[in-house]
Amino acid sequence: MKLSILILLLTCASLTATFAQDKTAEEKLAYVKVITERADKIVANIGVTDQKKATKVRDIIRDQYSNLNDIYANRDLKVKDLKEKNASNKVERDSALAKENRIVEAELAKLHAKYINKLSAQLTTDQIDLVKNGMTYNILPITYKAYQEEILTLTEDQKKQIMVWLIEAREHAIDAESSDKKHAWFGKYKGRINNYLSAQGYDLKKEGAEWEKRRKAAAAQSN
Repeated sequence: MKLSILILLLTCASLTATFAQDKTAEEKLAYVKVITERADKIVANIGVTDQKKATKVRDIIRDQYSNLNDIYANRDLKVKDLKEKNASNKVERDSALAKENRIVEAELAKLHAKYINKLSAQLTTDQIDLVKNGMTYNILPITYKAYQEEILTLTEDQKKQIMVWLIEAREHAIDAESSDKKHAWFGKYKGRINNYLSAQGYDLKKEGAEWEKRRKAAAAQSN
């Protein structure tokens, strides 16, 4: 009787383990499907006419999403472990977390460089910019256009500086782990841009109000 119960328990345990493994495999397949579709959408908008090259570029982008996910998933496990190990020692905990953050930043920088090199072997500079925009929800061109529409008197030097900072923001954002983090990078640099424009003598509150009036007038005219 005891042997029968033991066999039953072992069988149930085996089935549970198999189910968990299957579920993990399904989750991985679902994730790969999502990032592959995301990469396909980006490639569709960069003007690659050769299907073989398009597939290769798609795979490079897909793999980048996967590699970034691996870095952040591994970081999360380490952070959890470090917090548990140093729960009673804030100084040690903060020091360990800061060290881990530096390690992650170094890994991201290395991966970033490899990624750009892979894209450069397949695409033009303009196409790579389109890939970067695709990975960051086109925030750069949208924001750059908005600044020019809001402040009609921007000089060429001011436009150039705005673009420099937006490009820098995008370089960080393409490695960010989530939509919120990507937007946060642009938010940080928009703050820098706004401070710069204020120092250049622009009243951003007034410029924004005037821009809103122009948009409302244009909307009314189109109706």
